[in-house]
Amino acid sequence: MNLRIRDMREDNDLTQQQVAEYLMCDQSLYSKYERGERAVPLEIMVKLSKYYKTSVDYLIGMTANKTPYEK
Repeated sequence: MNLRIRDMREDNDLTQQQVAEYLMCDQSLYSKYERGERAVPLEIMVKLSKYYKTSVDYLIGMTANKTPYEK
């Protein structure tokens, strides 16, 4: 699966440590998410989509549209 979480982090000039702190996890675990060595739990994907103001579908590569869905 082609996750965009690294691209989003870099586009926002954030470090892995900053994102890991937001997610309340270790930087090493977050690094494994970015490299595809560990599956990203749904709860984490939802947090990331809210943080980056986009959709989970965008983060997981299901759409090219960054705009989040309307509620």
